[in-house]
Amino acid sequence: MLCSRTVFRCFKALERLGDRITGAAGPYFVGLAALLISTGAICFFDVIMPSLSYPLITGPICILIALNLFLHYYYVCTIPPGFVDAPMQLAGTSRLWAQPLNKTRPLTWTPNLNITRANITVCRKCAQRKPERTHHCRICNRCVLKYDHHCPSLDMADGLTGINQCVGLHNERHFVMFMAYLCLSSFCFVLLGYEQLFLALGVSYRVVWPYHVPPLAYMLLYILSAVIGLAVGIMCSYHLWMIMQGETSVESQDHEHYRRVASERGETFVNSYDLGKLQNLKLFFNIGPFGYSHWTLFMPLRVQPYTDGTSWARREGYERHRGVREGEELTDDEETSEA
Repeated sequence: MLCSRTVFRCFKALERLGDRITGAAGPYFVGLAALLISTGAICFFDVIMPSLSYPLITGPICILIALNLFLHYYYVCTIPPGFVDAPMQLAGTSRLWAQPLNKTRPLTWTPNLNITRANITVCRKCAQRKPERTHHCRICNRCVLKYDHHCPSLDMADGLTGINQCVGLHNERHFVMFMAYLCLSSFCFVLLGYEQLFLALGVSYRVVWPYHVPPLAYMLLYILSAVIGLAVGIMCSYHLWMIMQGETSVESQDHEHYRRVASERGETFVNSYDLGKLQNLKLFFNIGPFGYSHWTLFMPLRVQPYTDGTSWARREGYERHRGVREGEELTDDEETSEA
């Protein structure tokens, strides 16, 4: 018994040390990601862009993709995720903010959805009152509305998309949009730049390298684009799948536990936030008659979430998940031990 307690304390000490290292390394991840993105953009516009056909069409499209890539990364790094102890975040009036389609009603009002007030509990770690879907971040040491994860962590994909803060209610859309445009940019780089790769390798009929970027740098960036596109593409696909299931990264792990518990009782777990794949996507990106235009998916604009985190859309007739009884919900401590 004493030995198991000692081992547990050692693991908790290592966990706290890892949190400190991750938090301290955050700014370096952000700097590295910004450097790689900027270098890749310079390389694309110097080497690949001049060889594209129909420059009056392809040029603006490439510039728009680059703007989305840079601005969504800026947003996800600078927009607070939504801390429960912070003032409510309101929409701004600058040109970087998209305008909702229906300006006469708040975004939380939708006639065809079952909007219910969130249950309120008290966090065991910071003693803050928090609505459901809120979790305590060990690294930030604060409760985050609709907490997904803290980025960066020490895995490859998060390191490539490091933002040095939590992903939560107010910046999760920009995080997914940034990953999507990073995948698209990497795909375009690899697909459109293979001829220049052959030239850099010296296997082309052309013998002169006419670009400002050195051939070796181009080859390294080409390989890096392929690797980043694959790694971030897998991560982006995983997040989109969870969005279509109406859950976050933390909730995905919780729901697996709830399914096991419900199955042992002969019951079926039903996620009350799951309104169907298409409706879940619309709510996440907040597009539709009572949100924003579909064009906001292609423009680098800021968008408010459909809720302020104190109420959530649920399946009709549901006030909570089916198959989970009151008191069986996992706490942050239990989620950490489960993970």
